[in-house]
Amino acid sequence: MAASAPVRRARLALVALFILLLGMGGALAYGVQEGRAQWAPLLALDLEGGTQMVLAPQAEGGEQIDDEQLEQAVEIIRQRVDGTGVAEAEIATQGAENVVVSLPGTPDEETRQLIQASADMDFRPVLQIGRDDEYAEDVLLEELRNSGDLTEEELAELEADMAAQAEEQNSEDEATSDEEEAAASEDEESEESANDQRLPEPRPEDNSSLEWVTPQLAEEFENYSCSRELTMEERAAQAPDEPLITCDPNTGTTYLLGPVDVPGTMIDGSSYGLEQTAQGTSTGRWAVDVQFDGEGTAAFRESSARLHSFPQGDVRNQFAVVLDGHVIVAPSMRAVIGDGRAQITGDFTEEEARTLSEQLRYGSLPVSFTIESEQQISATLGQDQLRMGLLAGIIGLVLTAGYALYQYRALALAVTIPSLIVVGVLTWWAISLLGWTDGYRLSLAGIAGLILSIGLTADSFVVYFERVKDELREGRSLPAAVESGWSRARRTILASKAVNVLAAVVLYLVAVGNVRGFAFTLGLTALIDVILVFLFTHPLMQLLARRKFFAAGKRFSGLSAAELGVDVLYRGAGRFSRRAVVYSEDAAQAVDAAAPGKDSAASDRAEELPDVSEEEWATMTIAERRRARAEAAARRAAASADGSDSEDSSDSMTEAHSSGKEER
Repeated sequence: MAASAPVRRARLALVALFILLLGMGGALAYGVQEGRAQWAPLLALDLEGGTQMVLAPQAEGGEQIDDEQLEQAVEIIRQRVDGTGVAEAEIATQGAENVVVSLPGTPDEETRQLIQASADMDFRPVLQIGRDDEYAEDVLLEELRNSGDLTEEELAELEADMAAQAEEQNSEDEATSDEEEAAASEDEESEESANDQRLPEPRPEDNSSLEWVTPQLAEEFENYSCSRELTMEERAAQAPDEPLITCDPNTGTTYLLGPVDVPGTMIDGSSYGLEQTAQGTSTGRWAVDVQFDGEGTAAFRESSARLHSFPQGDVRNQFAVVLDGHVIVAPSMRAVIGDGRAQITGDFTEEEARTLSEQLRYGSLPVSFTIESEQQISATLGQDQLRMGLLAGIIGLVLTAGYALYQYRALALAVTIPSLIVVGVLTWWAISLLGWTDGYRLSLAGIAGLILSIGLTADSFVVYFERVKDELREGRSLPAAVESGWSRARRTILASKAVNVLAAVVLYLVAVGNVRGFAFTLGLTALIDVILVFLFTHPLMQLLARRKFFAAGKRFSGLSAAELGVDVLYRGAGRFSRRAVVYSEDAAQAVDAAAPGKDSAASDRAEELPDVSEEEWATMTIAERRRARAEAAARRAAASADGSDSEDSSDSMTEAHSSGKEER
C-alpha cells in the first residue's frame, strides 16, 4: 500500500535531518583528524585562561595621549579582535596610559600583528619595484618548512643550493665594489662642488613624478634590505610628503613610493566578497571593496586619474597601501574611480581577503602600540564555575523532561525527549564547528544562553502539542489533528523564534564582551530549534499519528480522553453529557455504540456512513459528522416512508376489491 502524502513528507524531512547531522559530524571529524578542530567546544577566557598583553601607546612626535584617544584606541582594538571571531576577549585600559588585552588560549602571530598594527595607513603611488632575494628566499624556505611538502633532506639540499648561489653573487659584487666606490667618491666630490653653485630645485609637479628619485634615493633603494619589523625611529622618518622605501614582508618585494596621495583616515569602511561582473555573475575570485569619505573620494579621484594615465604594465600604474610602514597590497589602477568606491582584486584566498578588509577597516588607529609585557593567565572563573554551569544545564534538562513526561506521557517519551537529544547534538556540533572556523569560544554567559534555550525549545513542544489536543477536542481524528494543529502552531512557533532572533541580534550589536557570547548562543539555538521542529518534531508526530497506540487514544498515550480532559455539556431538562473525542473511525463507532438508550440495531443504523469521501470525513468535527449522519438517516427514513405509503395504497385497493365482490 502506497504511503500517504504526509507520511512521504515526514520521511523526506527525517532524511534531510540525517544528512545535516552526517555533514556536521563528518566536517568536525575531518577537522579533528587534521588537528585543526576538537570535539569539545573551545572555552573562553573566563573558563580556560589565556594570554594577557599590556600595550603601551606611543604617539607621533612624543605628544601626550589624551583619554579620548586612548578610548578610541581601545574600541578599535576591540573591533579588530572581534573581527577575527567571537573570541570572548577582554580589552580595557590600565591607568591612564596602558591598554590590557586578554585573549583566550594562545593567540597566533596574525592576531598579534593585527593588535599591534599602527594607525599609520596611507595610499602612495609606486615609482619603482625591486626584490630582496635573500629575504625572499628565507620567506620561501619558511613556507616550505611549515607546509611539510618537502622532507628534511630535500630542505637541506635546497638551502645548500641557495647558499651557493648567494656566495657566488657576493663574490661578483665584491669584484666590482672597488671600482664603484672610486666612481662614487668622484661623483660625490663633483656633486658637492655643483651644489655649492646650484639654486634649490623646485618640487616635482605630482606624486608620481620620477623626479622624486634622486641618485642618493636610488642607491638606497638598490641596497634596501627587507625586514618584518621597523623601529619607532624608522616609522617616524616616514614623512607623508616625502618618498618612502619599504617592502612587502610576505613576499620580499621592495617598493620605492611617492608621497601620500590619500591618508588612511579618509577610509569610511571596507568589506570583502566574491567579485561580480557587470552582468551580476560571480567570477569565483575574492575581492575587497573600499569606501572613502567625502574628502577621500575627491583625493582618490585625482590619484586614480593620474595613475590610470600610465599604461597597464607600467609600475607607476600601481598604488601601494602602506600599513605600519609596510606594504600590504599594491594593486594596479584599471579605471578612474570617481565615486569613492574602489575594489581590490587579485589571487586572494578568502582568508587573505578577510584579513585585508579588516586591516583597511580598522587601520585608522590614532596611536601605535608596543607590547610591554605578556604573560599567561589562569581562568578568571575556573573549572568550578564551569561544572556548576553544566550542572545547571543538566538540572534544566531533567526538569523539562520530567514535566513533559507528566504532562504528555508516552508522547513525551516518543517525541520530546528524542527532540531534546537531537537539539543537544546539533548545538554541540555547531559550537564546535564555529570554534574551528570562526574562533568562537564558549563562556559562562554563553552557557547561560544555552540553558535558557532549553526552556525556549520546550515552548515549541507545548505550543504544538496543545494545538493538536485542541483539534482532537474539536472532534478530528489524530492524523487530521496533527496536520491542522501544525498549520496553526507553525505560525506561533515562527513568530516566537523570530522575536528571539531579533532580540539576540540587537543585543549582540549593542553589547560587548561576554554579553555578546550570551546573545550569540541565544540566537544560534533559536535557529536550531526551528530546524528541529520542522525536520524532526513534526515529521515524527506525522508518523506516530498512524500508530494504533496513539491513534486510538490508549491509556498513558498522552492523548486519551482522560488525559485530554472532556468538557461537560448541558443537554437540557436537567441532563448532562460529555463531549466525545474521535481518535479514529473505529473509536468513533465505539463511542456512539456505547451511548445509553441505543440498542445494537439502532447503533448499526446510526453508524451507517453518509456518502462522503474518507478525506472529507477525516477533517469533519463531531457536530458535522452527526449532522451528516442525521441527514443520511432522514433520507433513509423518507425513502422508507415512500415505500410504506405505496404498500398501504396497494392494500387499500385489495380490500376495496374484496368488499365489492361480497356486495355483489
